[in-house]
Amino acid sequence: MLTRKSVFLIGPMGSGKTAVGRQVARALHLPFYDSDSEIERRTGVDIPFIFEKEGEPGFRQREREAIEALTALEGIVLATGGGAVLLAENRRHLAERGRVVYLETSVAQQAHRVRYGRHRPLIDSGNAETRLGELMGARAPLYAEIADVTVRTDGRRVQSVAEQVLRELAASHPPRR
Repeated sequence: MLTRKSVFLIGPMGSGKTAVGRQVARALHLPFYDSDSEIERRTGVDIPFIFEKEGEPGFRQREREAIEALTALEGIVLATGGGAVLLAENRRHLAERGRVVYLETSVAQQAHRVRYGRHRPLIDSGNAETRLGELMGARAPLYAEIADVTVRTDGRRVQSVAEQVLRELAASHPPRR
């Protein structure tokens, strides 16, 4: 079965990283963290405010700091932001410090899931589905590059996805990094 080693969930916005991560953490009796929530806790402001005041580069710097600190914790479940994989340093920390689970989701499913959700700075202007497709084109290879396990989430309930994540992690060999 799984050891208490950390589990890191990656994937695009709307893939269910936070909801699935909470379920996985509960099942493994591990603490759950969300990198976006950690950034908001550290700064005292929400992500859209950071984007407004500092732009994406300022946010990515804060995200890098949060990922570095959170992945250094032992025995946690972490849901990352969709763009956390953009920085090579984040990918390295994720890949070296825990088991990486890629929650793979179609652009159509993402658009459906995020349309009524919280304010998302990267898709708020223009056609959300087009922008999500652009983001996926750039990020999908990066998600796949560091994933130990990939689980498709389209049309599935959180509990079903979490159960599959747990099965896949238990069945897979420890990463060879």
